[in-house]
Amino acid sequence: MTLQTFETSVFSLKDEMYRFAKKILQSSDEAEDLVQDLLLKFWQKKEELLQYANLKSYILKCVKNDCLNRLKHHQVKMNFAEIKLHTSEEFTMETNNLKDFILKYISELPEKQRLVIHLKDVEEHEISEIAEILEMEENAVRVNLMRARQKVKTQITQLMNYEHRTIS
Repeated sequence: MTLQTFETSVFSLKDEMYRFAKKILQSSDEAEDLVQDLLLKFWQKKEELLQYANLKSYILKCVKNDCLNRLKHHQVKMNFAEIKLHTSEEFTMETNNLKDFILKYISELPEKQRLVIHLKDVEEHEISEIAEILEMEENAVRVNLMRARQKVKTQITQLMNYEHRTIS
């Protein structure tokens, strides 16, 4: 087979390749992309392809294999997206639940500790500002903040330990 015969053979199969790909992929855009990609590959490997006795059979087999690869790749992408969505929803739920528990634990703190932790961690005031607002010594603000955080941390740790025991 000569190069010119090869060229004629491959390009005469273009429509058949498209119809075959469209039937498998169920998408005209995907089929067009696949045929273009294959024609480019065939052109780049024209010297090797000249050796095939039944070029049409080889080309249609390539179309089928590429279609199946694309479908498999699409399925993998869809599965990954589904897992990512599920994980994201689960993370959001867990985060919201944890946030609710933290707010509950803070609301159960003694008043000074509750005010100090709110002003520092929620409203992001400086220790000196909190001392001025609550009319307390800066050291007292630091001590109340440390105790409040420690109590919340202890309760969260207990919650996490409990949840891990019930899951296991």
